[in-house]
Amino acid sequence: MYLLLLGIALSLLKYLEIGPVAQWSWWWVLAPYALASLWWAWADATGYTKRRAMDKMEQRKQDRLNKQKAALGMLPRKPR
Repeated sequence: MYLLLLGIALSLLKYLEIGPVAQWSWWWVLAPYALASLWWAWADATGYTKRRAMDKMEQRKQDRLNKQKAALGMLPRKPR
């Protein structure tokens, strides 16, 4: 996501001819888009995205259980 935001910012600076970016080649300005697409392709191919989503869901589930136990007065156990 950061590479995409960087690409958008550099594209705007280049298009509006602001600062030193106006002198750069378009290849340098458009490079973050290529890097972002490579990152997304790698993350999807290796399952990184799915693992992160599953970890996030598991953490939300555990937080919800801990909150319910605390409301009942039962302190959650610490992991061994």
